[in-house]
Amino acid sequence: MSRPIVIIPCDTKVIEGIAFDAVGRKYAAAVAEVAECQPLLAPLGPSMLDMGALFDIADGILLSGAVSNVHPNLYGLDEPPLNDKALDPERDSLTLPLAREALTRKLPLFAICRGFQEINVALGGTLDQSVHTVDGRNDHREPSNVPVPERFGPSHPVKLSGTLKSWIGEDEIVVNSLHWQGIQRLARPLTAEAHAEDGLIEAVRGPADHPFFFGVQWHPEWQARTNRASVEIFRRFGDAVRNVNSNGRAI
Repeated sequence: MSRPIVIIPCDTKVIEGIAFDAVGRKYAAAVAEVAECQPLLAPLGPSMLDMGALFDIADGILLSGAVSNVHPNLYGLDEPPLNDKALDPERDSLTLPLAREALTRKLPLFAICRGFQEINVALGGTLDQSVHTVDGRNDHREPSNVPVPERFGPSHPVKLSGTLKSWIGEDEIVVNSLHWQGIQRLARPLTAEAHAEDGLIEAVRGPADHPFFFGVQWHPEWQARTNRASVEIFRRFGDAVRNVNSNGRAI
């Protein structure tokens, strides 16, 4: 039997002046190896943004992390971007409407890091561009000039609640959360299910009647096969995707 398909929107990556569509392999690997679904990358660009075509084949959606930021104009922030070069408007133009449509169609969606921020913005929430400059917040940025395993290593604890707490079976876990931006105002359809020590929201879920609409600020795709919490989340995502596939896609 064919595996169900999980669409992963790409990032824009410019190499020697040429635009490439790219996704970190760790995201696709986690979908394939832990969720046990077939990842399929969706390229960017105006001529390739056919939402109907994506939903014709999608059993689920994963919004990955990225080095780029959501443009502040998209959540009504009257500030210029912190870094004009750290933007990806073509990704924004796909992922935000994709998230809204996945919510409406009740199609399973799992959002990580930038994806976590995207679903909040897509549904009407706002972000802080630089969490470490906000009074009362800690510095959540990744360490610089360290090996990749250390960069994606555990960074701080989060307190769990709601559905996520019941999945993991613990009140608190230590996560590898590394980011500049973070949720300022939570979108109304979302419920916070994890908080950092400084109160910053680190996980959200959608409405209770949605089969799987979930996002985390940390990186469960890193070493997803060996981290117990990551395995639990990805397997539940895969189960939700398979259920959609077996029952027919939402329309």
